[in-house]
Amino acid sequence: MALSVILNLTIFTALIYFLYTLQAKHVPFTKRVFAGLGLGVVFGGLLQLYYGAGSDIIKTSIDYFDIVGKGYVKLLQMIIIPLVMVSIISAILKLKGGSSVGKISGMSIGVLVVTTMIAALVGIAWSLMFGLTAEGLTAGAAEVARGQSLETNLGRVESLSFANMILEFLPANPFLDMTGSRKTSTIAVVIFSIFIGIAATGIAKKQPDVFASFESFVGVAKAIVMRIVTLVLRLTPYGVLALMTKVISGSNYADIVNLASFVMASYGALFTMFAIHLAIIAMLGLNPIRHLKKIMPLLTFAFTSRSSAASIPMNVQTQEKALGIPNGIANFAASFGSTIGQNGCAGIYPAMLAVMIAPTMGINPLDIGFLVTLIAIITISSFGVAGIGGGATFAALIVLSALDFPVALAGLLISIEPLIDMGRTALNVSGSVTAGSVTSKLMGQTDMAVFNDDKPLNLDGEDATA
Repeated sequence: MALSVILNLTIFTALIYFLYTLQAKHVPFTKRVFAGLGLGVVFGGLLQLYYGAGSDIIKTSIDYFDIVGKGYVKLLQMIIIPLVMVSIISAILKLKGGSSVGKISGMSIGVLVVTTMIAALVGIAWSLMFGLTAEGLTAGAAEVARGQSLETNLGRVESLSFANMILEFLPANPFLDMTGSRKTSTIAVVIFSIFIGIAATGIAKKQPDVFASFESFVGVAKAIVMRIVTLVLRLTPYGVLALMTKVISGSNYADIVNLASFVMASYGALFTMFAIHLAIIAMLGLNPIRHLKKIMPLLTFAFTSRSSAASIPMNVQTQEKALGIPNGIANFAASFGSTIGQNGCAGIYPAMLAVMIAPTMGINPLDIGFLVTLIAIITISSFGVAGIGGGATFAALIVLSALDFPVALAGLLISIEPLIDMGRTALNVSGSVTAGSVTSKLMGQTDMAVFNDDKPLNLDGEDATA
């Protein structure tokens, strides 16, 4: 191992130790998360400045940083399925039936789909404001390879219908879905858990002893799973440090400058949609500033990890402990939000790409017919993103193929994909929290005492101090 790599790892270890001392001193969870974020930005920037973009030393160092960063994400992925199962079954048992399940599901999905439609409009508006177009963009070797890869996947996308997208959510083999083998596994497990919960409540009167035993078992399982969640969430500041160091040190800033217009338009659209989320929260009679402060650690993790699915455990905990949303609603919103109606990936991104590519196809992006068709396709396809592999790239594939646009042009943005994807993921997660907040408030189940409590947010099981 090169001496430079050893030095980088030594510094990284020292930063981890510093974060540990903050935890030992009971510094609030939120402050430690932001400390990890800030240290990652500074350390990653210094590595980039000293070694230069694309350095082999940085690449080797990142391999070791990933033990902490990717390792943390994997631990979060480990607890998603158990958390979703026990939480949803427990929630249905408390409801003593499935009468409210339809309301919770319908409201959550409805908010996600409507906000995705709004996000598409926002993406279109910012693209037109900046006059974005794919004309004149140059393609290097990486962009060409990316375009060829997208065209290879096009056949699988074109074979999908809306009916097939919906069928992807059904758990033909729930035990296989518990392994996370499919991109729609989380929703499939949600559906399976709903069946278990409803079946259990169905025997409550006929076999009360059996029901009582099962209810006790679920209670014990939930207590154990929540303890595991607590243990994993304690590692958040370290995971954020590693993930942010990797992003900053591995970015190509020359490419970012070359595509500055797209980057600025993308983040303009993302921030506009964040503002719309807060406006929705305000319309519910909730304080949007307090809401934003409480979800910032969650958004920070989503931003650095670029994974809506991995954010589910922290998403659920944030909704329940910080926003006063019941555990069952929080789980429905977080689970659905990780695969359906993603505001950033399924709304803003494909809309912006379509508007950019339209002029190259001789289509006026301001044409009302084109815009109505685009929004309709985006709204429908927001159900199918996860069903065909997940992420903004496949959302774009669905939309562009439906419009009969060349998908290879999407490969021109590969160099700045990570930077934009960070913001998109944070918006996706914000959308799921908004869905949970709307559903909980409209059903009259929001605990306002929890929401109005201004104590420092604590998601790692420790006593937070000011």
